Amino acid sequence: MAIKFLPLGGAEEIGANCYYVNISGVGIILDCGIHPQKTGTEALPAFDLITDKQLDHVLISHAHQDHLGALPFLIKLHPYLRITTTPQTRALAEVTLHNTISILKEQVPKTDKLDVYTHEEIDLLIRSINYKSYNEDFEVSGYSYRDEKIKVQFFDAGHILGAAGILLESGGKKIFYTGDIDIDNQELIPGADLPDTKIDTLILETTYGSTDSSSILKWHEESQRFASLVNKILNDGGSVLVPVFSLGKMQELLTTIWNLMCSGKMTQTEIYTGGVARKISRIYDYNRYSVRSINPELEISNIPQNDLYEATQPGNFFKNPCIVLASSGMMIEGTASYNLARHWIKQSKSAIFTVGYMEASTPGYKFANAKKGGRIQLNEFTSEEIKCSIENFRFPSHSRREGLLEIVHKLHPENVILVHGEPESISWIGAEIIKSYKSTKVYVAKLGYEIVF
Repeated sequence: MAIKFLPLGGAEEIGANCYYVNISGVGIILDCGIHPQKTGTEALPAFDLITDKQLDHVLISHAHQDHLGALPFLIKLHPYLRITTTPQTRALAEVTLHNTISILKEQVPKTDKLDVYTHEEIDLLIRSINYKSYNEDFEVSGYSYRDEKIKVQFFDAGHILGAAGILLESGGKKIFYTGDIDIDNQELIPGADLPDTKIDTLILETTYGSTDSSSILKWHEESQRFASLVNKILNDGGSVLVPVFSLGKMQELLTTIWNLMCSGKMTQTEIYTGGVARKISRIYDYNRYSVRSINPELEISNIPQNDLYEATQPGNFFKNPCIVLASSGMMIEGTASYNLARHWIKQSKSAIFTVGYMEASTPGYKFANAKKGGRIQLNEFTSEEIKCSIENFRFPSHSRREGLLEIVHKLHPENVILVHGEPESISWIGAEIIKSYKSTKVYVAKLGYEIVF
């Protein structure tokens, strides 16, 4: 049985995650993301690499845009592809893909040939997505190789609602793709559920591979540190801006803040949220009993929160102390968190608290590495003085590097393909696997380079 693996994106980088796997003639695409720091056709996976390949199925691990956002473009090119994901990811995809349309239209240069999809096309796409629950066995077959059946099973990957690790089995060989995975508990989502079987080939994400885990506290410990510093700002009369992703981090941080307030560990104050995050929170609420949940009794939508978009003037956030959760998490230019940060840095009593990974090319990275009293350069022409406090926290939704090695230890694969990480992260994880597991072969996914087993 021949297995071929071809990265179309997400090789030695985080964005545009998309991988082509051919198992005995059946062509499967794992994820189909868009690159958040690129625009137009450059943000898409390298679809030209599969022009002459057998294409049968798309399996989507979760609904973050770097794993899902390019799916409409792929289906335009190959409308016969069958799509399967978890019910929760299907529901989230409907919200996030519709929301992405206006963003793409603003970002795509007029000179670019990229034809942005419409709301009507998204409606049709969502209706075509099949869904399977966690741990439910199902089969996929090819258009050309109908007798070849690939067994598939989704495993709860932690990370966000609906996120799945994907197990593929054929001819006695087992391939497991982690997608984005977190084996530790968050505030809402419990740690990942792994297959209880030996894996032949593991496709492993490496996001935190280069990050020293001593800098990442456990969620509960980090929340205590977060509460202490929030209290200091609020008690001094300031307000706190927290840049978050609308999907996942918003729900986790909002719940963390509310639980801290209810337990008396954080000062009671007004909380602002808004935009698509509220629709996503309702999907979390609807599914709280249908998937594993740390506290299914809690409804995120019942947490008291004001609409940040109704505070028409940024100055309104500073009249009384408050906490503002605003997207995007990496403070991409033009987003609410970026626009608000431009006002926040002028407020000496207030603070910006970052809570997650910041890619080096993003404005969020500049803010996270800035200090009170210093200056920040957000464009090539001007720099601005920073009067507010800036603090960095880590509330990870990806496994620490020791957690990634724990996955390798438990699944004991013969082959490991490293994806979804910067070169330094891939190098660290690869070196540790080679050192600890002499019989395991380690491959670094490289764009356009096929790996054959």
